[in-house]
Amino acid sequence: MEMASSAMTCNLAVLLAAVMAAALSTPSMAQHPLQYNFYSSTCPQAEAMVRNVTEGIIRKDRTMGAALVRLFFHDCFVRGCDASILLDPSSSNPSTEKKAIALRGYDAVNQIKAAVEAVCPGVVSCADILAFAARDSAVVSGGFTSFAMPAGRRDGNVSKFFEVLQNMPSPVFKLQDLIKSFAAKGLNADDLVTLSGAHSFGQAHCSSFNGRLYPSVDPTMNATFGAALRTVCPAPGSNAGDPVVNNNRVTDPDTLSNQYYSNLRSGQVLFVSDQQLMNTTDMAAKVASNAADPAAWMARFAAALVKMGGIQVLTGTAGEVRKVCYATNS
Repeated sequence: MEMASSAMTCNLAVLLAAVMAAALSTPSMAQHPLQYNFYSSTCPQAEAMVRNVTEGIIRKDRTMGAALVRLFFHDCFVRGCDASILLDPSSSNPSTEKKAIALRGYDAVNQIKAAVEAVCPGVVSCADILAFAARDSAVVSGGFTSFAMPAGRRDGNVSKFFEVLQNMPSPVFKLQDLIKSFAAKGLNADDLVTLSGAHSFGQAHCSSFNGRLYPSVDPTMNATFGAALRTVCPAPGSNAGDPVVNNNRVTDPDTLSNQYYSNLRSGQVLFVSDQQLMNTTDMAAKVASNAADPAAWMARFAAALVKMGGIQVLTGTAGEVRKVCYATNS
């Protein structure tokens, strides 16, 4: 068993290197303003510090891996990867992104930032900390071989409630809307399918998918799966609350894996936007490929996460490096 595990790790590392090299050779990545080992001279222990604290947080609460990956996704899709999702409301801006959607992980990011600030004050941006923490969550929660995440992002000073509604793909989006939403951020259909694999872990409110349960179970949903969800999720308008359920109700709900694609093929996923990935022959083939080869999916996911981390970044003298992640410096 140890030899088989070592062989898989080696194969994954080789595959990851190949996929990352291919990603970096594309025009969008070739012009990437970020750099690998960005803090090698200014704060050489930065990534190790983030990794150690992130690992401790997830070991204590296994649901936090998904929370950190989701935070990174939301940050990058709204105003680019600039840590704007982390800003608290203030007297000058009472309606920040944070008010538009209920997310977890803010305290975890603040904890990581405090640890880094204690060693290298004013050097490492919150945007980079969130990117590193998302990468490290994949390693801890998904068993990924650690992969390089370029850095050099600066923190933004603007965070607007309404921009979340304008930029985030909805869980009820149809396929063409999903493709268009990702294309607007420089991501393609392969990235859409690959990054959707993050729905193998994490949680969701019933209100985000109960249109598939009532008045009757969506015929594209596994009937037994749907019936079980109806025992947890109340009908819309029933004033019975909005419970939270695991995205993955088939296997370990706190492990990032390619299980999502098997769940998708068997009709055991929550969102309309999930099931839409089966709506064309081409997309269904991508789903099947990811379901069949966990190592290949892991390599694709790592490359797509890095690619996503380059969306509309602030670099150089743009923005700032915040002292705390929940407030701007002035």
